[in-house]
Amino acid sequence: MSRLVFYGTTGKFTWRMLATVLAGQSIIIFFGALVARGVAMAGSQPATAGRYLLVGSAVAVLCVAGAGLTRKPYGVTVGWVVQLLTILSGLVVPMMFLVGLIFLALWVVSLLQGGKVDRLRAPVG
Repeated sequence: MSRLVFYGTTGKFTWRMLATVLAGQSIIIFFGALVARGVAMAGSQPATAGRYLLVGSAVAVLCVAGAGLTRKPYGVTVGWVVQLLTILSGLVVPMMFLVGLIFLALWVVSLLQGGKVDRLRAPVG
C-alpha cells in the first residue's frame, strides 16, 4: 500500500521524480515572481515590487535546494514546504493557486507512484 511521506528517505526512483518536480517548479516560481514584480510596478504598489521578486526568487532557490536534498530525510519535508509556499503565492498572483495545485498533484503522484516503482524494483530475498 502506498502512503504519503512527510519526512524520511525515499527510494532512488522516487527521489529522482521528486527532484524533477522541484526543478521544474523552480522555473515556474521564478516566472511567477517576475509577473508579481511587473504587476506591482504597473499598479499602485511599486514599493513592494522588489520584495515580490526577492521572495519569489528565494522560493525558487529553495526549490533547487530541495531538489538536491530529496535524498536526505528532510528533503521531502522541504518539498512539502515548497508546495505550501507555491499555493500561498496565489495571494499575490492569483494564477499561482492553479500552478500550486498542479505541482502539488505532481508531487503527490511522484511520491505514490515512485514508491510503487521502488518496491517493484527492490531485489527479492
